[in-house]
Amino acid sequence: MPPPSLSFYYSYMHELRFLSLIRRFLRSKSKSSRKRLRFPSHPSSDILFPEIEHSIVDDDDQLAASSSSVLQRTVKSLHFGDGDEKERAAKEIERLIKKESGNSKVRKLIVDLGVIPALVAMADSDHFAVKALIQLANHTFLNKTLMLEGGILTKLPKKDSSSHEFPELLLSLSCLANTQLFLASTEPIISYLLIILNNPESNSKSKTCCLATIFNISTILENTETLISNSVIPTLLKFSIIKEFSEKALPTLANLAVTSKGKQALETNSKFSEILIEILTWEEKPKCQELSAYIIMIIAHQSWAQRERLTKASIIVPALLGLALLGSPLAQNRALKLLQWLKDERRASVTAHSGPQVGDGIVEVGSGFSEKEIEKGKRVMRSLVKQSLYKNMEIITRRANGGECSSSSIRRTLVSSISSKSLPF
Repeated sequence: MPPPSLSFYYSYMHELRFLSLIRRFLRSKSKSSRKRLRFPSHPSSDILFPEIEHSIVDDDDQLAASSSSVLQRTVKSLHFGDGDEKERAAKEIERLIKKESGNSKVRKLIVDLGVIPALVAMADSDHFAVKALIQLANHTFLNKTLMLEGGILTKLPKKDSSSHEFPELLLSLSCLANTQLFLASTEPIISYLLIILNNPESNSKSKTCCLATIFNISTILENTETLISNSVIPTLLKFSIIKEFSEKALPTLANLAVTSKGKQALETNSKFSEILIEILTWEEKPKCQELSAYIIMIIAHQSWAQRERLTKASIIVPALLGLALLGSPLAQNRALKLLQWLKDERRASVTAHSGPQVGDGIVEVGSGFSEKEIEKGKRVMRSLVKQSLYKNMEIITRRANGGECSSSSIRRTLVSSISSKSLPF
């Protein structure tokens, strides 16, 4: 603890520096006002209208002096006031920053006066301080870095998790997710965001900010294990099926699915396939359809077990058919690829495990069927499959208001991919 004389000296020097900054700000305002009132094309303007110029300059100086005096009192209250004075000062700083949003000099002056550390110290208990920090963080990496250095990530509020101000601030700061200052606090941030997402009292804006922040965190590969260990995937799947939040949750799932641990966590979840297949049917959400098809492709790629699991889901083929006919161009391509994979998987499964096993054109002894009967059965089966295929396609095209398929090549691809000609029996 420094002696009283030394504390008084530090306080005096701080106020002296503050006053010098205010004086410099006043001079710059006065000079800029005088420069604006010159008329280069009329050299005698100073002589013709001296009283007008002086009156305007005086008014501008008075306005600048008034603004700076308000700023001086506000910053002084923020640094040296009691609880109520600090709260009022934080509210006033937010108002000043909004008012002078286009004036970078005022914003820089406020930062130079040391308001960021003072506001960070209040962030866990005062939402006005958080609002002021949000305004200061806009469009500047320097201020965001100062907030991280000031320990803003250790000020996560514990009482009111329904307020949207702090999630909004975290979203603004998450653009620095690849910095060491942010990486060091990733786990408590994720826990805090999950508390808000799972809180039924949290409003829609808070949840949207939390999902966007988790997405920014998921873009850093080092954060994958932390996200998975904190059970982010079940929460993301829960929000993926809600249309309001689906476009915010699915990109994060896609980021996690491309990693080995993320893919494994998705595969072990019992609900992921039915959720993603249902999203494929959302015609009013083309972006969600594209992302869902992308995640299914990642999971099914080079995975026999997952393709078999998808094949067992009876609704996946109609969903993919509808997407291939009515989806966006990107969704159509992904749906056709998945249909091709499932067709290959079904053919391999049927060849290995079902149907009469024939060798060298001779029916096995004891099969009970002649070659003619087998051929007749094949023809009947092909006919049934073809009828079923065209019936499904008729239903899907009827859903599209009776319009023709947008591309005849897609129809031909579907027929060649799923018709009886491709079946092994």
